[in-house]
Amino acid sequence: MSENTFDHAENLERVIQESVPGKQVTLAHIILHPDKEIFDKLGIEDTSTALGLLTITPGEAAAIASDVSGKAGNVNVVFIDRFSGSVLLAGQVDDVRAAIEAAEDTLSKILDFTITPITQS
Repeated sequence: MSENTFDHAENLERVIQESVPGKQVTLAHIILHPDKEIFDKLGIEDTSTALGLLTITPGEAAAIASDVSGKAGNVNVVFIDRFSGSVLLAGQVDDVRAAIEAAEDTLSKILDFTITPITQS
């Protein structure tokens, strides 16, 4: 037998990997001055200068983030999906940033979520 051949079953190891989502904000992004076409497709009035996107696991926490965001800044909560954990906010740039920061702060400090840095484009 060659060196790479196992001659006994007890020499074999079985590894099982399982993906278990934690409590985390996986995306926190601000789109500055989105194209009018994006607003049209989302059905949003184009008076906003920014869109804020959050993706959260578990998805049910999107409701908490939406509530905190809506109370923290002068933003419209455009979309919430508790299954995917997606939250979409619209408003002025500073308000959207403040709303995302408040959501991340609440999720982190009160619910012990891992958060991600806020990015923008």
